[in-house]
Amino acid sequence: MFDNIQRVPDIVMVDDQQAHLDGAKAGCFCQKDACIETVNHLGYLSVYLSAGSTAVKKVRLRWLFAQRLKGQVLGDTWERSYADLGWRNITPDQMLPWYVVVHRDTATAGYGVKVRPGAICSWQIDPEGITLWLDVRCGGEGVLLNGRKLLAAQVVCREYANIRPFEAAKDFCRFMCQDPLLPAEPVYGSNNWYYAYGHSSREEIIADAAYLGKLTQGIKNRPYFVIDDGWQQKRYHTDGTYEEIYNGGPWMPNDRFGDMASLAEKIKEQDVIPGIWVRLLQDESPEIPDTWRLPHTNGLDPSIPEVFNHIQETIERIGQWGYRLLKHDFSTFDLTNRWGSCMRYQMTEDGWHFADRSRTTAEIVVSLYQAILDAAKKHNMLILGCNTIGHLGAGLMHMHRTGEDTSGLVWENTLRNGVNTLAFRLPQHGVFYDIDADCIGISDQIPWELNRQWGELLSKSSTSLFYSVKPNSLPPEQERELSRMLHENAVHRAPAEPIDWLDTTLPQDWLLDGQEINFHWYASSGFNLRP
Repeated sequence: MFDNIQRVPDIVMVDDQQAHLDGAKAGCFCQKDACIETVNHLGYLSVYLSAGSTAVKKVRLRWLFAQRLKGQVLGDTWERSYADLGWRNITPDQMLPWYVVVHRDTATAGYGVKVRPGAICSWQIDPEGITLWLDVRCGGEGVLLNGRKLLAAQVVCREYANIRPFEAAKDFCRFMCQDPLLPAEPVYGSNNWYYAYGHSSREEIIADAAYLGKLTQGIKNRPYFVIDDGWQQKRYHTDGTYEEIYNGGPWMPNDRFGDMASLAEKIKEQDVIPGIWVRLLQDESPEIPDTWRLPHTNGLDPSIPEVFNHIQETIERIGQWGYRLLKHDFSTFDLTNRWGSCMRYQMTEDGWHFADRSRTTAEIVVSLYQAILDAAKKHNMLILGCNTIGHLGAGLMHMHRTGEDTSGLVWENTLRNGVNTLAFRLPQHGVFYDIDADCIGISDQIPWELNRQWGELLSKSSTSLFYSVKPNSLPPEQERELSRMLHENAVHRAPAEPIDWLDTTLPQDWLLDGQEINFHWYASSGFNLRP
C-alpha cells in the first residue's frame, strides 16, 4: 500500500539547483563540487554529502510514489511541541520535522531518519511523492566541508499491517533509535516553578523537599526535588529585589539560597534526591570573552572548545554540590533565536554562523549534548533536556521535556501543552528517552477536579509525574490523592496509549494499565480561548 523509499531518490537538489547522476558511480548526484551519495545498507539508506569550496545550505531528496497516497499523517516537531501535534490530512505545504507516520485503513507506514543525524531533517509529503530536506547549514550560512564527507542522514521506512497505529508509531521510533539512554527507575517528584515562578529561597526549598518527603513516605524509589529558576546570582539583586528579565548565569547562588552544597544536604535529609535547573548557554560570567558569544543571541557558541570547558566546569561544580538531576533549558532558543512554534520551515534565519564553520548545526548540537552527558556522568547525574531537540538528543539525555509549559494559573495551557504532547510523543517514551510532559501546577486558579485528572493520567502513564504546589496548602483529601498519584508513578507501569488520538488533538480516552479510562477535560462552557 505504501512506497518504499530506501532506494536512490528520483530527484536531488542542492540549494535549489538540480544535481545530476554521476554516471561513474551508482547513487551519486553532483552539483558543482558538491556530491550527494546514497548507499543502501541493511535496513536504511545512508545519505552522504561531500563538497570542496562550495558552501552548501540545503539538500533536497524526492521520491515519487508509484500510486497516489491517501491517509492521515502524523509528524513530529522541531524541539518541544506547542499544542501543535495531531493526525492531519495530507498537507503538502507543511514541514514535518524528523519523521512522519501515515495511516490508512488497517495499514501504517513510517518515514524518517535515524536519531542524531548530521543534518537538520524534515519532510514534505503530498499525494504524488515525499521530499526529505537536509538543512546542512552552519547556523544560518552554508557549511564549509572542505573535502570532508558528511553522513547527513540514515533514511528509514517501514510498513505495518493490521496493528494499531500507536503500536506502529512506537515500533518505528524504536527502529530510529536503537541506543536510548534511560533511567533505571521511574523519575518523579516536585518542581517549584509553577507555584513560585522564580520567587523562592533556601527556607522555601527545604520546606518543598520536606513536603515531598512526607507525600512519598514508604516508597523505595525515592523522588527528586528540582530547584527551578531563581537560585542563581542575577535573579535577585543585592537589595533583595527580583530580576524579571535576565535568567542566565553566572551559575552561582544568590544571597537567598546561600551555600548550594549544604542546601543539597538539607534536601537529602528529607529523604529526597536533589535536582536543579540551569541555562547553560546564557552566562554573563565576567571571565567569558565576547569572542565566545554568538552574534545573534549573545549566547555561548558551543562550536568553540573553551565554551565546552566552561559548560563542563559548571556541571562539575553542580555535581560536587550534590545535585543528581540536571535540567538544562533554553539551549535551542539560545542557539537559533527562535522558539519551535516560530520555526515553521527552518530552525533559524539566514545570515549568521558558528565560529567553526566546518560543521553543521546538527553536528554542533549533538556535540553539545555529548559534552553535557560526559560531565554529568562523573556524578551519576540524570539529564533532563528542556527546549532541546529530541531527535538529536536521543541517546544523550535520560529524559526530555517534550512540550511547552503547562501552568499553575491557566488550565487551558496545561490541557493544550500537557495532554497534547503526552498523547502524540508517547511513541518516543522509553524508546528515545523517558518523557516528561511537564508538571501538575496546583493552585486556587485551577479547579482541582481538572488538575486531578491530569495527575491521574500522568500517574498511570509510565511517564514522569512532577507537581508544583505550595507546601501544606492542600486540603487533606487533595493531599491524599496527590500522595496516591506519586506512589503509583514511582513504580514501573505499562505505557499509556491514547485511544481516540485519530479523532482529536486532546485525547480523552486512554488505555491505562490495561483499562480504558475516560477523562473530561472541559468546563461546561467548553474550551476557554485566551489571547
